[in-house]
Amino acid sequence: MDMDGASSVVLQALTQATSQDTAVLKPAEEQLRQWETQPGFYSVLLNIFNNHMLDVNVRWLAVLYFKNGIDRYWRRVAPHALSEEEKTSLRAGLITNFNEPVNQIATQIAVLIAKVARLDCPRQWPELIPILLESVKGQDGLRQHRALLTFYHVTKTLASKRLAQDRRLFQDLASGIYSFACSLWSHHTDCFLQQICARDEAAALGSLERSLLSLKVLRKLTVFGFQEPQQNVEVMGFLNAVFERLRQFLECSRQVGPNSSCREKLEKIIILYTKALLDFLEYHPCAFIPLIQRSLEFAVSYLFTPAGEGVTFERFTVQCMNLIKLIVKNDAYKPSKNIDDSKPESLEAHKIKTAFFTHPTLTEIGRRLVSHYFLLTEEELAMWEEDPESFAVEETGGDSWKYSLRPCAEVLFLDIFHNYNQTLIPGLLDMVQNLQVYNAVGLAAYELFDNVDFDQWFKNQLLGELQVSHHRYKLIRRRVIWLIGQWISVKFKSELRPLLYEVILSLMQDPDLVVRIETATTLKLNILLILTLCLFFQVTECDTKMQVLHVISCVIERVNMQIRPYVGCLVQYLPLLWKQSEEHNMLRCAILTTLIHLVQGLGAECKNLYPFLLPVIQLSTDVSQPPHVYLLEDGLELWLVTLENSPAITPELLRIFQNMSALLELSSENLRTCFQIVNAYLYLSATDFLQNYAESLCRSFCNLLKDITNEGQGQVLKVVEIALKVSPILGAHMFQPLLPAVLRGIVAGERYPVVMSTYLGIIGRILLQNSSFFSSLLTQMASECSQKQLLASVIEMWVDRMDNITQPERRKLSSLALLSLLPSDNSVIQDKFCGIINISVEALHDVMTEDPETGTFKDCMLMSQFEEPKLSDDEEPPTEQDKRKKVLALEDPVHSVSLQQFVYEKLKAQQAMMGDQGFGVLMETVDTELVRQLQEFLQGL
Repeated sequence: MDMDGASSVVLQALTQATSQDTAVLKPAEEQLRQWETQPGFYSVLLNIFNNHMLDVNVRWLAVLYFKNGIDRYWRRVAPHALSEEEKTSLRAGLITNFNEPVNQIATQIAVLIAKVARLDCPRQWPELIPILLESVKGQDGLRQHRALLTFYHVTKTLASKRLAQDRRLFQDLASGIYSFACSLWSHHTDCFLQQICARDEAAALGSLERSLLSLKVLRKLTVFGFQEPQQNVEVMGFLNAVFERLRQFLECSRQVGPNSSCREKLEKIIILYTKALLDFLEYHPCAFIPLIQRSLEFAVSYLFTPAGEGVTFERFTVQCMNLIKLIVKNDAYKPSKNIDDSKPESLEAHKIKTAFFTHPTLTEIGRRLVSHYFLLTEEELAMWEEDPESFAVEETGGDSWKYSLRPCAEVLFLDIFHNYNQTLIPGLLDMVQNLQVYNAVGLAAYELFDNVDFDQWFKNQLLGELQVSHHRYKLIRRRVIWLIGQWISVKFKSELRPLLYEVILSLMQDPDLVVRIETATTLKLNILLILTLCLFFQVTECDTKMQVLHVISCVIERVNMQIRPYVGCLVQYLPLLWKQSEEHNMLRCAILTTLIHLVQGLGAECKNLYPFLLPVIQLSTDVSQPPHVYLLEDGLELWLVTLENSPAITPELLRIFQNMSALLELSSENLRTCFQIVNAYLYLSATDFLQNYAESLCRSFCNLLKDITNEGQGQVLKVVEIALKVSPILGAHMFQPLLPAVLRGIVAGERYPVVMSTYLGIIGRILLQNSSFFSSLLTQMASECSQKQLLASVIEMWVDRMDNITQPERRKLSSLALLSLLPSDNSVIQDKFCGIINISVEALHDVMTEDPETGTFKDCMLMSQFEEPKLSDDEEPPTEQDKRKKVLALEDPVHSVSLQQFVYEKLKAQQAMMGDQGFGVLMETVDTELVRQLQEFLQGL
């Protein structure tokens, strides 16, 4: 790339690449893609994003292209790798610009410097860290902040490298800069505290940002920079100072109040301090031992004594609970069964914990968890009233204890109870008599096995609680039915079960929806599934087994997503069921139906079933296997729902498609499902799928189109249309053999409207999104008639048959596609100009809605990222495929390009090309009424 002329050319392409107009945007993107491997391209990009006079969007794009280039071409071994000379000059250029005025661009530059540092530091780039340190010390506020931001991203990136040699290098770096990082953090923190005391919030916010960045650096150095951190005085000094700093910042947040401009950053830095402690505890449990006492004192005083009133906030409470939990639970702090085998560190940690967790401390923690943290908050009670379904199924599984207060409090209670149950049981039982603490007794069911006579409690008290129907009593009814669900698998006499089932039936009619959902999910499922599966193995008749499976299938279908907590039980039994029914194909059909409902209920989590699920699909849809005669229909349905709910493609999922060629040859009544499966693969991973299977699929389609009904032809072509929609370049290339027939069909005036509409949809996609391919298609067919004649016939027939197209999306696509031929000096296109305008005005009528207040029109097909559809009660939540379609729609010109704007820009471009007089003559070929309607749509642009 000639550097002198290159800057303006690249700048022009980047400017065009920020355009909203796809006709401008696409060629620019293609041009930039071709330059990616040109020597000198990245030097030009560097000059562009370092030039603060240029448009911010253009600079942003230059940074992104540079960043992508590092990933692809910076390594020496990469194809088209950058030369060492250019890399040297780029590295030098990157560290001259610590005065970037725009925050988001500054962050991106910091990230890309870190990416280079990951590959080149310290060997090829020894000067990076010294220059950063020097800039961080400077007096210039902006330069200092940008250098500190870069310092953090570089430290974070280098800390994440895990090879032994890289870790040694990071440790060398850490020991060299730790003192400086500590003094930097200390200095900015003191500045902030002084400024906030003087009520200078603007200055304080700047210092707080620098304090936060230097703390981020220190956290990475502390956790990953030392092999034996406990032997480093400065490291342990910093960690001990964290407690005092936390107190200062918590007090400060009390002083400044909730509306301060510093509030959000204050909470961020408080959380960052707790993260430093939690990370250090996770990676260096033995080095953390001297900090156990202070950590427990700190966390317990803020959570379980009046010291925390008015200063704690939810995320901080969660972090402190996790700190206590991880100290209580840590295996490194537990002595071995045989004390003599224990490590001295474990004994020391155990001694500190035992001295801290005295009877009064534990009792108070248990009491406060149960009486304070387990209570429903005002927000939760309001949610119960306003949105009972969301309240009833709120996420409490997985890792939610790390982030959410209630699951976190429950997990802490369980861990403390498990480790100190002898101390806590009497206090909890006492509370049972006085307070009815059902949540705690349910969580601790296994621990309390011998201490609670649950059967008596159920008969004498809980049963009565469930029969109080007062509206206010719904909290108790819900908690009691949950509690019974917890105990039923631990200890519950079988003779009491009939009584319980009566209660369940009455609670299923409860006026409160949350109580009904709790009853159905926590009790019914557990009991129903286990009992029904046991019944399946007990009965011997095939018909009876099928009836039992039908019950399971209905339950799964009815509860849908709420099946997730019980999957473990099903996964255990389903392979056994499948194996046992080897001789009974009808029984296997019933299992396939159950699996279909199960996958729908699991959604993306169905990936955990793949090891069992995929071989079942493979067998059921393999026409060379005799059972396919019975299993094929349900097997195809299961294959389809699995694809629709899968979060990502896997090699195994891709491999099953080998069964499809033979299925398409059958051309049976299952063809529609087969096409849906092909579509699902296209939505899931078009590139992998097309590269592996497009050739054989294209052959199958060519054969099918020869002897298939008109409706069938429409379905085949619809698949090709979706391939082009998902992947305009690869799709056109892969299905090329089918496309001449499509053009011939249009020119011949295909009589069947559905097929004609799909033909035009396919050609519309190619013309709009892959115009060079459209030209090559015309050239390829030039032997049949001249290119001009062919183009003229296509446009003529398009205008003539626009009425065949009923879907609004295809009508708008037709208009965009034909308009994309403009501006043009081609006589054919100018001859057909009137027809193109005709179609455009028709499409404008389809898509434009008038705003009654302003009287202006807007394109109702435009979609924005932020439109989340509100689901009504009887609607299913979106599948993974629905989400994929939404993402695709957001990129689709039909939903991302304003037709009004596109028409306007194309006409302006045609006018610019022909001059006012020539354009006037051209417009005179259009009906005056059409011109009037067009002007009305375009007013205000």
